Amino acid sequence: MMNYLWGGMLIIGIIYGALSGNMQAVTDAVLSSSKEAVTLGISMLGIVAFWNGLMEVAAEAGVISSLTNAISPLMRFLFPRIPKGHRALDSMSANFVANILGLGWAATPAGLRAMSDLEQLETERGNKEYMGEAKGRAASREMCVFLIMNISSLQLIPVNIIAYRSQYGSTNPTRIIAPAIVATFVSSIVAVVYCKVMDRENRIINQK
Repeated sequence: MMNYLWGGMLIIGIIYGALSGNMQAVTDAVLSSSKEAVTLGISMLGIVAFWNGLMEVAAEAGVISSLTNAISPLMRFLFPRIPKGHRALDSMSANFVANILGLGWAATPAGLRAMSDLEQLETERGNKEYMGEAKGRAASREMCVFLIMNISSLQLIPVNIIAYRSQYGSTNPTRIIAPAIVATFVSSIVAVVYCKVMDRENRIINQK
């Protein structure tokens, strides 16, 4: 869907530029944007490598596992239906910890692994939506909660935003930290309340 959306926007822009006589401006914008994209990609590569490496060091030192254990009560609160000790909890915890530390790129592998573990959990439960031809067409309750919490995740150090601000010449790139903590804290609280309200409504509907 996103491919069609972005492709349509590009085609419409090019056609409009040609019809309005601004094709040269469109061409110049494409060339300058391509150059800027490559420059930004190279600049961000070092930052990504640094923080991913730091994440690996923290994992080897036991910091990540300690933080994962620290948030285990929260995980049990958010995902009460997942069996204790299931590997999905470990994957989701690692993803949450990476997001809290602002390591968005480092959180991606753990997030993908968590979704795979949750899918396997539904298969173990014998959920027919994940078996046979219907496999992968619906998201389980835990998947939805995980996705919502992932999107609204609390961030103590918004590394990505700091890197972008630094790349584009901000005089104080880290000034965004306090507002980011407040904003993501509020969004996380709202996400938790929403998930619990919806879970309660679903239980009431199922009881009927």
